[in-house]
Amino acid sequence: MRQSPLASGIFYNILGVFFVFLAIQDVNANSFGFFTYLLILLATLDIGTGLRLLFLHFKLKNGQK
Repeated sequence: MRQSPLASGIFYNILGVFFVFLAIQDVNANSFGFFTYLLILLATLDIGTGLRLLFLHFKLKNGQK
């Protein structure tokens, strides 16, 4: 089943914010390490993908008018 770009974009942004939260918690507990950089990388990819999908949704919506 295929989701709309809006739903996928929101999901990816929520996931990215969650990874940012985990990275902050990890830095507070253990300082910077491999796991922290991995979480930052995942958050960056998820937020970037989420924003791209949200822009795609609005571009498609404006193209239908």
